[in-house]
Amino acid sequence: MAAAAVSEAWPELELAERERRRELLLTGPGLEERVRAAGGQLPPRLFTLPLLHYLEVSGCGSLRAPGPGLAQGLPQLHSLVLRRNALGPGLSPELGPLPALRVLDLSGNALEALPPGQGLGPAEPPGLPQLQSLNLSGNRLRELPADLARCAPRLQSLNLTGNCLDSFPAELFRPGALPLLSELAAADNCLRELSPDIAHLASLKTLDLSNNQLSEIPAELADCPKLKEINFRGNKLRDKRLEKMVSGCQTRSILEYLRVGGRGGGKGKGRAEGSEKEDSRKKRRERKQRREGGDGEEQDVGDAGRLLLRVLHVSENPAPLTVRVSPEVRDVRPYIVGAVVRGMDLQPGNALKRFLTSQIVPLGRKEAKAKELVRQLQLEAEEQRKQKKRQSVSGLHRYLHLLDGKENYPCLVDADGDVISFPPITNSEKTKVKKTTSDLFLEVTSATSLQICKDVMDALILKMAEMNKYTLENKEEGSLSDTEADAVSGQLSDPRTNPSAGKDGPSPLVVEQVRVVDLEGSLKVVYPSKADLATAPPHVTVVR
Repeated sequence: MAAAAVSEAWPELELAERERRRELLLTGPGLEERVRAAGGQLPPRLFTLPLLHYLEVSGCGSLRAPGPGLAQGLPQLHSLVLRRNALGPGLSPELGPLPALRVLDLSGNALEALPPGQGLGPAEPPGLPQLQSLNLSGNRLRELPADLARCAPRLQSLNLTGNCLDSFPAELFRPGALPLLSELAAADNCLRELSPDIAHLASLKTLDLSNNQLSEIPAELADCPKLKEINFRGNKLRDKRLEKMVSGCQTRSILEYLRVGGRGGGKGKGRAEGSEKEDSRKKRRERKQRREGGDGEEQDVGDAGRLLLRVLHVSENPAPLTVRVSPEVRDVRPYIVGAVVRGMDLQPGNALKRFLTSQIVPLGRKEAKAKELVRQLQLEAEEQRKQKKRQSVSGLHRYLHLLDGKENYPCLVDADGDVISFPPITNSEKTKVKKTTSDLFLEVTSATSLQICKDVMDALILKMAEMNKYTLENKEEGSLSDTEADAVSGQLSDPRTNPSAGKDGPSPLVVEQVRVVDLEGSLKVVYPSKADLATAPPHVTVVR
């Protein structure tokens, strides 16, 4: 009787176990009441799904603790997303050890402290040895655990925005503690000082300490070899010139000011007055280095083949896209994967033409009902055969046979209720691709298998990366006019289009993960997962 009650209360768990799922999403109406009935914790049966790689439980105001058994029951977990719940003031029991975990999102909870035994996991041996991304933003943390670096030594991204921190633990900046940390965000806290030892973060590229209570910026910050972007706005610095610079100057100028003597406290002011000339000399040196083979950073890009794909995980995306699938399509086209690609440059030369020829070119037609459109296309296909005196047809007519004998036709509907795609036939006028399009929503459907969808999507994204690289490296003069661009629409488009700005050197395409769920919110697939884009050629680097 008890087992039957659990199955009835948590049908998602029974389904995940039966289908041997690797991803599970718990959210939506009714979750809060079920968690409250389970004592403010996740049900123990959840921790009997050892195949899970991705687990998300979000938006549940009654979830105060994950519950015992997580670490022992989910040894293969790669991503754990527990955002916008009520976790806190600590984590009891602690989360780790989770040996395979790479992404941990605890943002938007009520955490106040993460002491040993009530935190992320043990330090010896490391409880989270593979963790790359940790999001603790939007909590009430007054301090960070001193052993954070030992618990997660391979951390690459740390988000602490919107807490109550007044300092960083000294252990965080000790030499070699976090050799891979490239992003550190701690805006909107109460930080009063920044240790000069931050220079020991050898891989740091982005630092955001805006809206804190800092009065000085250590000159040693300029010794971070890879630092490219800093934000100190909203801090009342003693050095008013430096305070003005952090509000309007580029990172390079600020670091040079610190390097030649400015310390945020007025020291070295005479040397600082010549910083503009030194900056100019440095620019000339960098241009010379580029002509002679490039500096260290460019060499890194060259080593990566100058063709980069950066995967943005749903846990790192403030507004991830979700596709909800209704059961009616099961008998027509049951498989679908999606992704959002940002950063395409289709403006120069024939870039747009090359992109359109790499996919299905749809119709530019007036609004029509699905059955009327199919009937019209069938008539056109027959007329085309007669005119050309051959059995084959061209264009989108060649895909009509895929819908033969179907009572229902699949379509994609956006949040406004408009049909934006009629797979596998055509796209709508609303989502056509223009020269100014830089962000695209991609969808691949299949009546055969999910793996086919993934394989086709892999090939398409890699092709787009190649095309973007070609466009950036080859300056072309000819191009489509706006009228020509408007006359042709593409199967893959995002209506939120922004003109592409010119870039100095290569810039990675960003591939945002898209979740596909059923109408109850149960996760069906996330693309790209860790297993996707795994067969990229050697000259393509996928950054996850």
